[in-house]
Amino acid sequence: MNQLAINNSKSAGRVKLSLLLICMFLIALVCGCAPIIHRPPEEIPVFEKLPVSEYPGFVDDTNYVNLSDSIQQSLSYFKKRPKDMKFKFGQDVYETSHMVDSLVKFLEFTEKKPSADELRKYINKNYYVYKSTGSNGSGEVLFTGYYEPFLEGSLSKSDIYKYPVYGTPPDLISIDLSLFSPKYEGEKITGRYTGQTVVPYYERKEIETGGMLEGKAPVVAWVKDPIDLFFLQIQGSGKILLDNSEMINIHYHASNGRPYKSIGNLLIQKEIIPHSEMSMQRIRAYLNSNPEEVQDILNYNPSYVFFKMEEDGPLGCLGVKLTPGRSVALDRRIFPLAGLVYIETVKPLVGGNGEITEWIKNKSFVLSQDTGGAIRGPGRADIYWGNGKYAETAAGNMRHKGSLYFLILKPEKK
Repeated sequence: MNQLAINNSKSAGRVKLSLLLICMFLIALVCGCAPIIHRPPEEIPVFEKLPVSEYPGFVDDTNYVNLSDSIQQSLSYFKKRPKDMKFKFGQDVYETSHMVDSLVKFLEFTEKKPSADELRKYINKNYYVYKSTGSNGSGEVLFTGYYEPFLEGSLSKSDIYKYPVYGTPPDLISIDLSLFSPKYEGEKITGRYTGQTVVPYYERKEIETGGMLEGKAPVVAWVKDPIDLFFLQIQGSGKILLDNSEMINIHYHASNGRPYKSIGNLLIQKEIIPHSEMSMQRIRAYLNSNPEEVQDILNYNPSYVFFKMEEDGPLGCLGVKLTPGRSVALDRRIFPLAGLVYIETVKPLVGGNGEITEWIKNKSFVLSQDTGGAIRGPGRADIYWGNGKYAETAAGNMRHKGSLYFLILKPEKK
C-alpha cells in the first residue's frame, strides 16, 4: 500500500471512530443506557455579591497561622496558568493576573498580623465579597472534613498485604463530548473502550469481588485492611508505611466515573446508626464488628478511585500541597479555583482521651484548592484537617452548617 493510501486509511479509521462514538452516545441517550456522563450543574446563582454593609465580621481565629503557606500554594498554581485565564465569580469575571494581585496584596497585609478591626477595615475598602448562595439559595453551606490517612502496606502481595491499591487501568478512557458538539460543553464520558464500543467502567463490586482488574491494572501497593483502603478512596490521598519501613505518598489519579453513594446514608436508612450519631468512627466500628457484612456495605458505593505515587503530599486537585485547616474542597465546576475564601462554621475541641469535648466557632481564611466526588453544588464544602488523631476525629465527625464567602481585590478604577 502506498503512503497516500495509508494516510487515507488512517483518516478513515479516525472518522469511523468519531462517528461511532457520536452515534453510540445519541443512541444511548434515547435508549437510556448511556455511559457515565459528567454534566456541569444547572445554571443557578452560585454567588450573591454583597454590599459592604453586609460583609461578615472578618476574624481569623488562629491568628493567621499557616495562612501564608496556603496562599503561596495557590500562587504557585496561578503562575502555571495563562495570564488571561478567566475565573468566574457569578456574573463577574477576573483574569489570572488579577487573582494573583488579589492574593499578593492580602498576603502582604496579613503577614503584619493585623487586629480584627484593622483587617475588617482593609477588606471593606479593598475587596469585593461574594457569598455562596448555599443549599436552595438559603446561604447555608454544609461543612464536612477530610484528612490524610496512614495505612500499612507492601510493594509485594502476601497473606498479610493482599488488598491492591490500583493505579489507573489502561482501558479507562474519558471522552470530552464538547469535541463533537458545542452543546455538550463541559460534559464528558468516563468508561472503557472494548474495541467496538464504549461502555460504563466496572463498578466497585465488579472490581472487588469480580476480579475484573486482576492482572490488568497496575498495583501501586498492597495493604492489609480493606476498610482502610475504602476510606483511603474517600479521602483521595494518604501515606502508606511499607513493610521495609519506607513511607510513600499516594494521590488520586482517576475514578471509574460511577456516582458516589454514601454508605453512611445506607446505615442510617437501615437504622443501624442513628443520624445524630453518624460519623466515620461509628461506621468503622460497625464494619469491624460485622466482618460478614463489610463487602456488601462497601459495594453499595459503586464509585472506585485509582491512585498514583507522588514524591510529596497530600495534593489537591490543583496539584499543590494541601495545608491543614487552610485548604478547602469545593465544587470546581462552579467555584473559582485557588481563590481566597472566608468561612464561618465550627470545629471540635478534643480531650486527652481523643473524645470531642465541645464544638467551638471556626472563623478563618482558607483557599479553594481541592474538590471531591461528594462535594457538589454551592451548599457543600470539605475542610482538609491534615493527618493524625485530631485530623481523623475532626474529619470523621464534622457535619455542620455555616457560611462561605469568596474575596477578590477590587479592580483599580481607570
